[in-house]
Amino acid sequence: MAKGVSSADVQAEQLKIDGNMYFKKNRFAAAIDAYTEAITLCPNVPIYWTNRALCHRKRNDWTRVEEDCLKAVQLDHKSVKGHYMLGLALLQRQNFTDGIKALEKALDLGRGAHPNSYMVEEIWQELARAKYQEWERDSTKRLSDLLKLEESCEIALKEKHLHDVTQNEGGADEVSDSASEQLAALKLVFKKAAETDIPREVPDHLCCKITLDIFRDPVITPSGLTYERSVILDHLEKVGAFDPVTRESLYPWQLVPNLAIKEAVEAYLEKHGWAYKME
Repeated sequence: MAKGVSSADVQAEQLKIDGNMYFKKNRFAAAIDAYTEAITLCPNVPIYWTNRALCHRKRNDWTRVEEDCLKAVQLDHKSVKGHYMLGLALLQRQNFTDGIKALEKALDLGRGAHPNSYMVEEIWQELARAKYQEWERDSTKRLSDLLKLEESCEIALKEKHLHDVTQNEGGADEVSDSASEQLAALKLVFKKAAETDIPREVPDHLCCKITLDIFRDPVITPSGLTYERSVILDHLEKVGAFDPVTRESLYPWQLVPNLAIKEAVEAYLEKHGWAYKME
């Protein structure tokens, strides 16, 4: 036995291996038992908690997913899987605020470790779906509130019109014209107020030149072109070390985060949540 490694550590690692084998065979109950024994032996190893959480996720036991992931991120605040599954669990009970925060944390950590990995893309899709659902919920409420307010304002203007007509019989036509103008102006104001929630084309400068999708993690090249990080890294790895537009030589170490575009995208998405919708 290696120096500094206890028999409990060895047993726990073997139990993790057993749990992984059960998981691959879709024997989730057996996997949970194995991970639970590993946790009993070594409760401070975060991967045992996230592995068990993944089994609970497969069984749609979201309460236990949340419990295990909370423990995992307490032990390792940089656990991508811990934050990711915690976010999913929180969203299951409609806790959009905390769920989205957990997914954003997982995405930041994932991008830092493996920017073009499948998990980063998966986390982004879940985050985008949650953001869109949050926008959909909020925009429905906003629209309902606007309609009620518009109706109240129209009623108030019409009542004022009737009152003015009775007080000024000789100028009834003039009063009516004024009321019509006010009603038209009112409708214009409420139409403008609702425009933010009407989907439209995303501005080109906020979209990747390769995918044509809105940027998630934009990087700029020495030639001044901006691409989605995972997409350009995939191109450099699979196609060749050159810029797909200028055809100039390009290497991963030359890519720099485009913070200006990233901030612009974040500001745009903050106002236009419908742009999170995944096709």
